[in-house]
Amino acid sequence: MKITQPRKQRKKMYQAPQHNRYRRFSAPLSSALKSSHNTNSVPVRTGDTVRVMRGDYKGFEGKINRVDRRKYRIFVEGVSMEKVDGSPVLIPIHPSKVMITHLKLDDKWRKEILKRKGGVSEKAELAKEKPIEEAESEPPKKKRKRKKKTRKTTTAKSGGE
Repeated sequence: MKITQPRKQRKKMYQAPQHNRYRRFSAPLSSALKSSHNTNSVPVRTGDTVRVMRGDYKGFEGKINRVDRRKYRIFVEGVSMEKVDGSPVLIPIHPSKVMITHLKLDDKWRKEILKRKGGVSEKAELAKEKPIEEAESEPPKKKRKRKKKTRKTTTAKSGGE
């Protein structure tokens, strides 16, 4: 049964373990990435290039410096303000308010996730490579017939007769 009370949803969100928080860091992909990876959104990581889509810094583009899973915020290069003493401070942004424009694909696990999430399986890739004539000329596989198991029933003999 799903929780519908807002207070319980907030509690569940702020007490969530790290592996569940990871999924909430998803951001939409740009149209070019959507078509190439065949998926709509991916969790953001340090090193990805993003464009801010909402708020005062709308239109800014930069690399992700830091991901704060505890507070559900990311920090983007160039999105900063100056303190009174003149030192720059990065401004936290929620990951759903950005759009990923360039993915960092150094990690083999991330490549596998994208391949799996995109729905492109190895069989589909092989089918694209095979010509249609070869696929049709393959003989159909024969089904093996199973032997029926027969049960031997034992009858209990009455002892007095």
